[in-house]
Formats: sequence, C-alpha cells, structure tokens
Amino acid sequence: MNSPATRSANTQALIRSDILGGRLRPGERLKFPQLSERYGVSTGAVREALLRLSALRLVTSEPHLGFQVRAVTQEGLAQVCDARAELESLALRRAIADGGLGWQSQLIAAHHTFRHTPYDPESQEWLDAHTELHHVLLAGCANPLLREAAEALRDEAELYRRWARPAADDPELPDREGMAAAHQALVTAAVEGDADAAEAGLREMIAFTARLEVVLEDR
Repeated sequence: MNSPATRSANTQALIRSDILGGRLRPGERLKFPQLSERYGVSTGAVREALLRLSALRLVTSEPHLGFQVRAVTQEGLAQVCDARAELESLALRRAIADGGLGWQSQLIAAHHTFRHTPYDPESQEWLDAHTELHHVLLAGCANPLLREAAEALRDEAELYRRWARPAADDPELPDREGMAAAHQALVTAAVEGDADAAEAGLREMIAFTARLEVVLEDR
C-alpha cells in the first residue's frame, strides 16, 4: 500500500503532467473535489501536491480563490527565459565540470532516444524525450540546490512553450533539421567538455523560446 508521501508525489506528477501537457489551462481553478475524483486520491494528497507545485511556480494560490494553474503572459515568458539563461547556463557548466563518464554515457543515451523519437512538438512522446534530454544534461551538476532550481525554471518555461507559438515573421525560426542539429551540437560540446560552446548553444535555444508569442485563445 502506498504511503501518504508516495500518493502525494504521484499526484504531483500527474497534475504536473496535465499542466505541462495543456490538459489543465493557465488560470484554470484547481478544486480539491474534482481533482480528487480525477486522480482517485484523497483531498489531502491533492492539497499537498498543489502546495509543492506552487513552490515550483506551476501553480498559484490566492486568498478566497484557492489554487490555479499559473497564468502565462508575454512579460512572464521574458522573465522566465532571462532567469533560465543565467541559472541553467551555470548548472550546465557545473555538470560539465562535475559529471564523469557515467553522466556522459547517460547524456548520449538520452540524446539517442530524443533523436529517434518522431518529431512532433505536440506529442507527449516527443515532449517526454525532449524533457528527459535536458534533464540529463543538467544531472551532472553536483549541487542539488542549483540543479533543482534550474529544473524548476525549465518546467515553467515548458508551460509557456505549450501556450506559445513562433512569430510568423521570425527570421531565425528553426526547422526540424535545425533543431536536431542544435541539440546534437549541444550534446557533443557537453560530452567533449567544451563549456563555452555548450553554454552558447543552450543560450541560443532559450533565446528562441523567449521570442515565442503567448497565445491562449486558439488552443
């Protein structure tokens, strides 16, 4: 039988997946009875999960309004990307310095899975492979506080990415081949210990996310 902590962690993972997958929309109220029925858990497990997700900035809480999925705005996207560029770049440099052969092997394996996953940014399979690649990329960082903070910003950026689209007139809009090449270059630089090239590649990816336009109405 699962412990209360395990049930809460499982519920957190399910709600997180539904938020990042767009099944729970930004600004949507998160009511205990409905979520309890949806996930087949107690309201206590739901409350604990939402409190944790609030600390990770995927959920907000206001007096008399309860919990809501974090709203997304253009200004918010810019702030998240700015913070992510600084913190994630630092975590990546630490991962390259701290990670050994085991981390390099895991990174190569994660990239292999990502590279061979059918390209569809709207599919859960592709999203999971992409998320796992970037998770492993930072996993070599020996400082758990830095690693966890960078991961939280990545999650928040994924929420924005789900509800944003490239500007039609963006001259630097990458295609499928361009995205594949960028990830290959990033992984190669990380494995070879070229921190400068790896950071430059990561910042370029984040800069593209920052140029996306937040759109909720047609989703």
